[in-house]
Amino acid sequence: MSDSDVIEAVVCETGDLQDGVMKEVALGDGKILLVKEGDDIHALGAQCTHYGAPLAKGAYCKGRVRCPWHGACFNVRTGDIEDYPGLDSIHTFDVSVAEGKVKVKGSKAALKTFRRQRNMCKAKEDSTDSVLIIGGGPASVVCAQTLRQEGFTGQVSIATKEEHLPYDRVKLSKAMDVKPAAIALRDEDFYKNADINILTQKEAEAVDTEKKSVQFKDGSTQTYGSLVLATGGSPRVLPIPGIDLGNVRMLRTPADANFIAENAVGKNVVIIGSSFIGMEVAACLVKVASSVTVVVRGCVPFENVLGQKIGSVLLKMHEEHGVKFYLERGIKEFSGEDGHVTEAVLSDDTRLPADLCVLGVGVVPTTDFLKSSGLTMNRGFIPVNEYMETSHPGVYAAGDIVEFPLFTEGNKSVNVQHWQMAHAHGRTAALSIVGKKTEISSVPYFWTVMYSKSVRYTGYGVGYDDIVFHGDVEALKFVAFYTRDDDVVAVASLNFDPLVSQAAELMAKGQKIKKSEIQEKPDTWVDRLCKL
Repeated sequence: MSDSDVIEAVVCETGDLQDGVMKEVALGDGKILLVKEGDDIHALGAQCTHYGAPLAKGAYCKGRVRCPWHGACFNVRTGDIEDYPGLDSIHTFDVSVAEGKVKVKGSKAALKTFRRQRNMCKAKEDSTDSVLIIGGGPASVVCAQTLRQEGFTGQVSIATKEEHLPYDRVKLSKAMDVKPAAIALRDEDFYKNADINILTQKEAEAVDTEKKSVQFKDGSTQTYGSLVLATGGSPRVLPIPGIDLGNVRMLRTPADANFIAENAVGKNVVIIGSSFIGMEVAACLVKVASSVTVVVRGCVPFENVLGQKIGSVLLKMHEEHGVKFYLERGIKEFSGEDGHVTEAVLSDDTRLPADLCVLGVGVVPTTDFLKSSGLTMNRGFIPVNEYMETSHPGVYAAGDIVEFPLFTEGNKSVNVQHWQMAHAHGRTAALSIVGKKTEISSVPYFWTVMYSKSVRYTGYGVGYDDIVFHGDVEALKFVAFYTRDDDVVAVASLNFDPLVSQAAELMAKGQKIKKSEIQEKPDTWVDRLCKL
């Protein structure tokens, strides 16, 4: 690196830094993050590599910084990503101290390109080992790149039933006119340079665990040394009349999203179900459709996860933007003419004009192809241990299709269908394959965005018995603590950063927030992060 490619400057004085407190400072035309740990000062990239959030506004504990938006974590010494979402690490910079001045030296390019890819090996021609990964989501991509980062030199292949490279599926309900290339998790050059084979339009039909082979619907067969199952979920199909009419759609692929976006303009749209995807679709389409109506089986949207109070204010937010709701009703049938839907008939026989219907009634695990595999299954899900190992040696599973031991719940076996968790599963499976077994220890974290408002959630709130609120729920500035007995088991917020990320980091360290700690103030427990 030539001198012209390097920048070196005094960025602050030692007295400006507090132990365990992050500080964002300028370095040339860019920004970096400084963290003081005892006698050490670390300098690293200032932005999260997922969506570019300012890390200085996140959570910090014991050498790790957590993004305030979606919970990705980075090691302040190495810059390596340690928890997800996101695929890349961040840059680190050299620090020197003289006469109370903190000087930082680093690459100008690193300041401009805040994402850093870890070094990866390539396949060796004489290697007879191989890993076949089934599925085109984040678990697959993280698994494949982790294998190469950890020195696996055998063949690595990702087989996806889709025609596109693996992509950021969560964006489909937020920007429905997006094109596949724009949301690809990695581009073709990445896979080529890492010797990762991407097999598109390859839908698995059967797995033979004795012969170590996978049969695909196109008639081809591929053998493997290790197999990773990460096929995700498929939209639930309702067994009702008219479900096969044109313009009755489910959202799963870019083609689905594009079709819905194009056919909603100036039309009457009916959304069945108030899932997070369904409500994000409503927020996206109400700007262009003639009308958007949501049919909700419960009293309010999100009631099961967020509770009635939050569900009510989010419903009101949607209504203020023009979305209409039919509550405590289901869908009975779709009627139409010339093969296209014209009405949605509800369970109480209400008939809604409909030019386009979108189903958002949940997903089921895409595991039918495993019925004759001999793998242990539970209601279509695949039970795995803390290393993502299935009941059969050499076969691993990850993402939405698994039930895994959640460490924050005393290793209770659970199913968590979060984008972030799928990343963590993929990494854990890869480490198991290369003989570096590491227990899965990621804290569940998800988010939803509607009308530029982002609700964040961490933990596992199933079975909560009370909710303690702080802030103003009606004003959409609040934090909610979900408790079970005297333990806080989940935290949700809107416009209350970085409390959810701070809670996630405390949980990640094996700590619990007690109900008594959050009765009077929402953040009395935060100081514990600095003392761990």
